[in-house]
Amino acid sequence: MQATTPGTIRRHARSLVTVVAVVALAATAAACSRTPTGGTPPPNFGGPTKPLLDGSPHQVITGEVHGLGTVLTTGQGLTLYVYAPDQGRGTSICYDICAAEWPPMLLAAGTTTPQAGPGVEAGLLGTTRRTDGTLQVTYAGWPLYRWVGDVEPGQATGQGITNSGGLWWVITPAGKVVR
Repeated sequence: MQATTPGTIRRHARSLVTVVAVVALAATAAACSRTPTGGTPPPNFGGPTKPLLDGSPHQVITGEVHGLGTVLTTGQGLTLYVYAPDQGRGTSICYDICAAEWPPMLLAAGTTTPQAGPGVEAGLLGTTRRTDGTLQVTYAGWPLYRWVGDVEPGQATGQGITNSGGLWWVITPAGKVVR
């Protein structure tokens, strides 16, 4: 029988930690690659995307969220949010870590106008140019974002969250911020 030394225990512990980390990363990657109901792949909100005819990532539609009512969503039904520090001025101040957690709703390369779905007032839709040159969709002067914690239509787990230096809220088709 081989004697167990503190060095052997440490090596085994490091190996176990490495295995657990690899399994956790694989599970996270698998969860992130899941497609929502209907088999449509999730949009890439961090950069340009290919335009789609149905469920377009540059289309703003409405959706129901329990306890909040009818709110704006992406073409895939994921809840859209506004960032209180933007103050509805039509310019985003959410970059870097903020934009990683709250991806801005960007137009596809070559697209200059967001699409208004049923129930969305086209006159309230607009765009703002981000520092990297991409166009971010705005509504009633508010730049729109998605929360990475929402993975299915009808979720609004970002409502009222305070992070990235400010509060996050959903917005109604009338352009009213729901606090």
